[in-house]
Amino acid sequence: MSKITFEIDGKECTGKAGQTIVEAARDNGIYIPVLCWYEGMKPAGICRICTVRVGGRFMAACTTPVAEGMIVENEIPELEDMRKAIVEMLFVEGNHMCPTCEKSGNCELQALGYRYGLMAPRFPYLFPKRKMDATYTKIMIDTNRCVQCRRCVRGIVTKDGKHIFSMTNRSGHSTIVADPQLESKMSDELAKKAMDQCPVGAILKKEVGFAVPIGKRKYDVTPIGSEIQK
Repeated sequence: MSKITFEIDGKECTGKAGQTIVEAARDNGIYIPVLCWYEGMKPAGICRICTVRVGGRFMAACTTPVAEGMIVENEIPELEDMRKAIVEMLFVEGNHMCPTCEKSGNCELQALGYRYGLMAPRFPYLFPKRKMDATYTKIMIDTNRCVQCRRCVRGIVTKDGKHIFSMTNRSGHSTIVADPQLESKMSDELAKKAMDQCPVGAILKKEVGFAVPIGKRKYDVTPIGSEIQK
């Protein structure tokens, strides 16, 4: 692959043809926050928390390919405040009870809240009426915590390519659901993958809890993004 030279916040970087800004930034030890992006999965540009500025225009870093001579702005006050606002909106539009959540310490939304110093959000809490669906065989879906990143929809499929998860309804009533027949045939490994791939605690594998004690989980030990930054 041909090498591409570009710049992020004044740092000269190199990338490969076909790489997105997020991918190339990671290879150069630069952290760009993501929620809907997941390594190895086709990007969708849903959450927009990876937004960067290129040539004065705002772009989703997870779907925008790097180009020769590109100048990217990432960690600037305007973008950081925009990202903080997105995190705040995700918190207030759902019901995120971090102290009682099994994903606490492994939750990417929670970790981003810490990164941006989230205390009192600028938006009012909506306190929507949502439910926990524990009628499935292998998993539980808690729609209170779902941020609708669609990682599960895009990434959890059967061996013959059938999607186990999907979206139902529209707009503010959109909800993640699983096909009951396909879900009941999920292997334990695939159910665990669905739980791990979810950035929050919306998908939990049944009969698994506190395998790693709180205080020793991923983001309890190191802040989000620290594994990328050099």
